[in-house]
Amino acid sequence: QVRLVESGGGSVQSGGSLTLSCVASGIPFSEYCLGWVRHVETKTREGVAGMGRDGRTAYEDSVKGRFTVSRDNAKSTLYLQMNSLQTEDTAVYYCAADLCANGGIYWGQGTQVTVSS
Repeated sequence: QVRLVESGGGSVQSGGSLTLSCVASGIPFSEYCLGWVRHVETKTREGVAGMGRDGRTAYEDSVKGRFTVSRDNAKSTLYLQMNSLQTEDTAVYYCAADLCANGGIYWGQGTQVTVSS
């Protein structure tokens, strides 16, 4: 069974940092494109950062220069290093995996990030 399990969320003050992790199982991890998506109840889902099979990355404009996505294929783990956090970053962060625009998307259960001013 496919599982993506996020961890690392928490509460920090504005300007602080957090590192999120997503451990995947049940999929050939190295063959999947991976990403982080965040959601606030009053807003639509927002893509935050993604990484392809070749290590290429993409970021939502508001997090460029502050967030860094990486992957460790040997550990089947995706990471998101978040620096200079702002209150607008408060959301539930979800890990997602798909076959690089060819379907097969899977989602984790999410981890809460709360940034206070």
